[in-house]
Amino acid sequence: MATTESSTGLSGLLLFGRYAYPPNRLGYCGANEHETLLDYLSIGRSDTGLAELARKFEGAYPYLRLIARANGIQDPFDPRVVEAYWIGNRLLEKVESSLFYSSLKERFRPRMTAREFTWLTTTLEMGAKPHHNFHVFDIYRRAGLVRDGQATIALGRMDQCRISWGRIVSIEESELVVERAALELKNGKLALGRRQPIRLTRRIGGRGYAEDLRPNDTVSIHWDWVCERLSPDKLRRLVANTRRAISNTNTTL
Repeated sequence: MATTESSTGLSGLLLFGRYAYPPNRLGYCGANEHETLLDYLSIGRSDTGLAELARKFEGAYPYLRLIARANGIQDPFDPRVVEAYWIGNRLLEKVESSLFYSSLKERFRPRMTAREFTWLTTTLEMGAKPHHNFHVFDIYRRAGLVRDGQATIALGRMDQCRISWGRIVSIEESELVVERAALELKNGKLALGRRQPIRLTRRIGGRGYAEDLRPNDTVSIHWDWVCERLSPDKLRRLVANTRRAISNTNTTL
């Protein structure tokens, strides 16, 4: 398979893998092949085998196909499409609400009550887009986890599952410390709290893919794992899409 490289030199498949690996190693999504996935990422190899692994992520892959279709892009793993889903870019704006609605109805309507699905699609009227953090705040929440007695536990899982960002404070061999704002519930609404130091993983058994990092770099984070260094523009777009997702979600809480 021929691959297209992103502005950082990564193919779309490798960029996808950087964000998909952290939950995959915990058994939350994708096939039970996280060791193979980490092998690909650690040596930077992109081929048909990696494509087969990536297509097994049943949560994320349909969003990639949706974004690609809306923008007339043939390859769902085009790096622009992958970046749109995890970080956010102009491709999201080309996804019309009617197309997004049809995708959500096909995938999630059978799993929800009519009322839950109506709440979900209300966010489309406010400009919701197929960004990963939309999936975390709205699809995850429609399982009833924020409203029930386990709200605190669910909030913590949502906070880890969203794509977040942090500034590196210190770097060690296999971990690093970053300052990061946690997701909170304030007066019944989602919000980002004050930045606090947390420890993140960047290597396991000497294998990893978050290299060439320095203190004060800003990195993206998924399930307590460093995904990549963020440029100022990427950070701006991730923050904007996160705030949009939080704002839209709060109207239905």
